Amino acid sequence: MSRAHIRTILLVDDDRSMRESLIDLLKADGWCVEAVSRAERATEKLPALQPDVILSDVRMPGMSGLELLASLAPDISPPLVLISAHGDIPMAVKAMQDGAYSFVEKPYEPRRLLTILRHAADQHLMKRTNERLKARLMRLSGIDRVLLGETSETRALREDVLDLAESDAPVLLLGETGTGKELVARALHDLSPDGDGPFVALNCAAFSVDSFETEMFGGKAGQGSRLLAANGGTLFLDEICSCPLPVQAKLLRVIEDKQIFPTAGGPAIPLAFRVVSATNEDPEQAVLDGRLRRDLLFRLNTMMLSLPTLRQRRDDLLLLFTHFMQEFGRVYETTPPSMTQEDITALMAHDWPGNVRELRNVAERRILAARRGAGSVAQAMRIDPVHDDVPDTLREAVASFERELIAKAIKAHEGRMDAVAEALGIGRRTLNEKIVKLALDKDALL
Repeated sequence: MSRAHIRTILLVDDDRSMRESLIDLLKADGWCVEAVSRAERATEKLPALQPDVILSDVRMPGMSGLELLASLAPDISPPLVLISAHGDIPMAVKAMQDGAYSFVEKPYEPRRLLTILRHAADQHLMKRTNERLKARLMRLSGIDRVLLGETSETRALREDVLDLAESDAPVLLLGETGTGKELVARALHDLSPDGDGPFVALNCAAFSVDSFETEMFGGKAGQGSRLLAANGGTLFLDEICSCPLPVQAKLLRVIEDKQIFPTAGGPAIPLAFRVVSATNEDPEQAVLDGRLRRDLLFRLNTMMLSLPTLRQRRDDLLLLFTHFMQEFGRVYETTPPSMTQEDITALMAHDWPGNVRELRNVAERRILAARRGAGSVAQAMRIDPVHDDVPDTLREAVASFERELIAKAIKAHEGRMDAVAEALGIGRRTLNEKIVKLALDKDALL
């Protein structure tokens, strides 16, 4: 979010002096406060106000705080924190069992009360965010569902795919491992005029010089030919820079001539297919290294698309992870677990070297753990040794997330610290303290 979310609270207390004291405390902490003296009035205000949390006294004329709690819809209502000078342990336990977020005794300790309310509000905000993401996933169709995301990088990629899908020009896809190159290639095919035709994916790194002729060109009348199988559709050449040089020459001839000669003899067989290729390397460097023929590159790179890494589209992380958990939830017939603040922090703190593929694998492991009633996102990430950079503690994860968020804001606002503080929803002094604590070098970021 470009602007920090302002927490809203509905305060219910029949004691005027206590109500005014709590209002002063909450406003000083940055809350937007709506206060009422009776629980009945609270129920009237809830639909329009939609607060992040409710803070209610227990004993009041008319409807009590416990009765207010019982009237709330557990799945959609904000969390309710009860505060009372007449509470006891059995009452507190009963209230928590009935769905109260917490129970605070009067006289209250201000810092503890504010901490409880912040956590309750943040949990509710996160829940609403997840619900909006789920709703968006249900509305998505077509290319939005195939190339999922809301960042500018993802939207630009979808537009490029839509533009190029109508053409039969060769397309070279550039991107790190796991960025979804084959997914984009399939989207180009599915949205093309030949979308009903075949889509044949070939891993060029697995090509053998000795077996290439038979596998690609086939036997009598092209029988068994992988190239002929792509006729009328799309031929996807993955890892093109890893293709053996002798094979590259033969591929070039096929692409130029659009025909094959079966190894068992016979007349040439005409071909008509679109070529989409992909690499996780710099193709120009591969040419300079003598591993990729320049003339083949010129045949493949009529149009080029660069796929963003997951690090470049962090704002898509939660949406993608929610989508993958729903997907695997259906596969394994398991209800996806709710995302906790610790889960979100772990997602955001990780660099995702394996990109979307890695994220998808973590989602699957999280669902498998949920089938046993256990697990967390951090645990799902630690299963694989490539995830050594997952913070060991919540404190480390939060620090890593704060460091990245503040650095991003400093860059976005070109070092204007007042604007950075406003965007982050914190005071200038707090921002300075965090910069020092997190060892951020402002000058190095600009």
